[in-house]
Amino acid sequence: MEILKNKIVFITGATSGIGRACAYAFAKENASLVLCGRRVSLLKSIKNDIEFKFGVDVYTFQLDVRFKNDVEKSIRQIPEKLKNIDILINNAGLGRGFAKFYEDDTQNWDEMIDTNIKGLLYVTRAVVPGMVERKSGHIINLGSLAGHEAYPNGSVYCGTKHAVDAITKSLRMDVVDKNIRVSTVDPGMVETEFSVVRFKGDEERAKNVYKGYTPLKAEDIADAVLFTASRPAHVNIAEIIIYPTAQASATILHKQL
Repeated sequence: MEILKNKIVFITGATSGIGRACAYAFAKENASLVLCGRRVSLLKSIKNDIEFKFGVDVYTFQLDVRFKNDVEKSIRQIPEKLKNIDILINNAGLGRGFAKFYEDDTQNWDEMIDTNIKGLLYVTRAVVPGMVERKSGHIINLGSLAGHEAYPNGSVYCGTKHAVDAITKSLRMDVVDKNIRVSTVDPGMVETEFSVVRFKGDEERAKNVYKGYTPLKAEDIADAVLFTASRPAHVNIAEIIIYPTAQASATILHKQL
């Protein structure tokens, strides 16, 4: 896609899952990459592999988006040739815990709110002023079906993703006169590390989430993000909701066990 060639794409949470898949999808289209995540060894491996396979510029740095000062400092230190970010993909996020509201661990709430909402805000706030100044840019937020429908045992996670949906819509209004596009890509059931993280390392419980049907893959979502980013300049894909074929809503999933 010629439209993405030499674009500078900043992806948060790029060490695995959808973020990693997006990095490869955009590198294949000759975009330059700025990647961050919490696991340095994975970032280094991804950087080396992408540079070898696609020959594009890749700059990586460790970042936990929950920490505002770290976000601001890290983004200021991006090399000059990669500072003018064309596309921001706010992918960093997580679910933590799966329990009734009155039984849940409030530490789970803090981690989800600090990552899924505040982290997205901190990164976007650090990047958007440059886009406003240049009157060019695209912000793509990774939301969730949980941003449109609530479900049992997920009240705070669903709340954070509803917040992402509202922030996306409001931000789009704020920059409508600045030639900046704002989009959200909202998946249903995707098989990534998400459930392992949600269930705090219980891999057997996580595997059971995806048994009996074919879930989405990280690459399916990366395809949607790539499609969103590669439309002509006058086209803004405001929102994409993606289900696996076996899913009909947040709570209706056809399993053949």
